[in-house]
Amino acid sequence: MEVTPIFTKNRLSTKKIVINRGGTRSSKTYSLAQLQALWLMTGECGKGNYIKKGVWSTVRKHQTTLEKTVVRDFEEILQNNGWYNLVNHNKTKKTYKYEGRLVEFFGADDQQKLRGSKRNILYCNEANELEYKQEFFQLLMRTSDKIFIDFNPDDSDIWINTELEQRRTSEKKDVETIVSTYKDNTFLPQSLVEEIEYLQKTDKEFWKIYGLGEYGNITGLIFEDVKIVDSIPDNAKLVCYALDFGFTNDPTACVGIYKHDTKIYIKELIYDYGLTNTDIANRLKDLGIDRRDEIICDSAEPKSIEEIHRLGLNAKPTKKGADSIRNGIDILKRFEINVTRESTNVIKEFRKYKWAVDKNSNSVGKPIDMFNHSIDAIRYGAIMHLGINNNGKYNLSF
Repeated sequence: MEVTPIFTKNRLSTKKIVINRGGTRSSKTYSLAQLQALWLMTGECGKGNYIKKGVWSTVRKHQTTLEKTVVRDFEEILQNNGWYNLVNHNKTKKTYKYEGRLVEFFGADDQQKLRGSKRNILYCNEANELEYKQEFFQLLMRTSDKIFIDFNPDDSDIWINTELEQRRTSEKKDVETIVSTYKDNTFLPQSLVEEIEYLQKTDKEFWKIYGLGEYGNITGLIFEDVKIVDSIPDNAKLVCYALDFGFTNDPTACVGIYKHDTKIYIKELIYDYGLTNTDIANRLKDLGIDRRDEIICDSAEPKSIEEIHRLGLNAKPTKKGADSIRNGIDILKRFEINVTRESTNVIKEFRKYKWAVDKNSNSVGKPIDMFNHSIDAIRYGAIMHLGINNNGKYNLSF
């Protein structure tokens, strides 16, 4: 396998708990998926350390998000190395078995698995999403040999820092923290390197967190009181679907926007890289969306909108006008914003979307141009259906 230095550092660690604290695109998640695949096929869990029979559990807050991230990476690694056809893959149980070793993936919201199953090795992906006592501690108590953790350090008060990096490292001395940055990812395209390094000029706090992998606290959030809900309530009516185009460096993001009274509800439908317009159309059709459903899109992509329209969907451009970003934000701020719990990428964006600052950390009156793909899509829908009508009043009907 082609690996980065982060894979090697994790492989060489002799500690029971290995924390991967890193900036964006530092290869930490992919490296741990590689280590997981290596264990499944060989039994090696660290250089010279073998667990020939047992269970490796990979856990994230929600199963659906896990399938879009680590599971995809894990299967790609098996395929690329010619291992997939050797493995017994039970798609229903979401397990992979080879010679007495089993890899399983589940969400911490599955209480039966969280509190019932035992394992030799645990990998907590995006561990900062987990609650310490109710979730991580339950997993820890049922893990016998090794624990890997990865996360972005956007909250210095997170339990990973206070309970593990500080207290347990000092008292039990069985914790190693591997700090990674984009420079550790030797396969990162230069265009992404430049985007990350641009943070040095635009936002010192973001640079500290996502560039250097150091603890920080995000201030100046644009939407400070976004609520998380289990599902879209029955009395909420669909406003529209909304789509922001991406491809290699940015994800394509599509959401469903619903409304009841002065509350709007957001559900993540697509958040993925490398999608062609045909891929997007097929994904939307698989979700049951058809010609009757309005999809509001970025008006800067007329060719893509027309292509999706020709593929049988009701894609329309949004109306932007002057200062459309600020106007869209102002419209959304008139509502209570609720996001479904499984819409993890949307939640992440709302928790990172902030006002841009100058070199002296003073606000410049516009948002950062990062962590905004699903939020941009939401803005498109809001401008078209929740904005100002011809009489100068906010249009709350649809």
